[in-house]
Amino acid sequence: MSTDRVVVLGSGSWGTTFAAVTADAGCPSTVWGRDAAVVAEIDGDHRNSAYLPGIELPSALRATTDAASAVARADVLVLALPSKVLRDTLGPLAGAIPDGAVLVSLAKGVELGTGRRMSEVVAEAAGVDAARVAVVSGPNLAREIAERQPTATVVAAPGVALAERVAAACSTDYFRPYTNTDVVGVEIAGAMKNVMALAVGMAVGLGMGDNSKASLITRGLAETARLGTALGADPQTFAGLAGMGDLVATCTSPLSRNRTFGEQLGAGHSVDEVVGATRRTAEGVVSCRSLLALARSLGVDVPITEAVAAVVTGALRPQELAATMFRRARKAESG
Repeated sequence: MSTDRVVVLGSGSWGTTFAAVTADAGCPSTVWGRDAAVVAEIDGDHRNSAYLPGIELPSALRATTDAASAVARADVLVLALPSKVLRDTLGPLAGAIPDGAVLVSLAKGVELGTGRRMSEVVAEAAGVDAARVAVVSGPNLAREIAERQPTATVVAAPGVALAERVAAACSTDYFRPYTNTDVVGVEIAGAMKNVMALAVGMAVGLGMGDNSKASLITRGLAETARLGTALGADPQTFAGLAGMGDLVATCTSPLSRNRTFGEQLGAGHSVDEVVGATRRTAEGVVSCRSLLALARSLGVDVPITEAVAAVVTGALRPQELAATMFRRARKAESG
């Protein structure tokens, strides 16, 4: 059992849930958040009713609004922040990170403008060697894990020892981590599945059935594998938990923010209208553009990503998405 002190930056549903997992794993765990009311409720009442209503959190879990103080005590620093704010939040805290601490990214996206994967952003913003950065990804819908429903995940790191250390810090009888050294593949799979979930959600919102959804999921996996392998990923990664596992969960579950966001787009609402109603932006709405730019820079064909980005930017109506996809030239399935 690990006794590493875990600090999680981000008090949303996934950050709070992951901190609960590490607390259940026996690690002294603290959540940092900006919202004083959320932090006070986690720390005092062991609940986060804003993001995880009805869930009882571990009594040992602590919370704070003092980021620098929390970071200074971390053996394992976990980043559960949206991709668009990760760099700006972590950068000012770089000087407080202990020399021996390892960093773990839960973020799933590619940085807009730079094309950096989240582990690369973490290493740059924190000023640490990439060998100290791990990532966690898999079919990990926060609500189900917070309810302690069994699931598996992947902990990927450049070295086996780091992956094993992080896995030990989050291993419980309901949360089973597998280790992997294919950081690129795990991160690309995690970023792309959000885009595919938007596409599937749009199909549902338009009234399409299971054939359409299965087609998008399957071709979305092929698209993900093309981009990942072009970046040097292991093709087998995309058949595993971080690839197919996460893709299926995110594209099919009503708990998926990207899937439900896509449904609203398919039903005729604009991105601004959905954000206004939910007060949240799905990660795929941001990362579809950065992933498309990355794919184009590598000469990789990503038609679903291209169509989703066109809908998000207003260049294409959701009703035109299917026609755009099916007008493409025929090709072998392996391509």
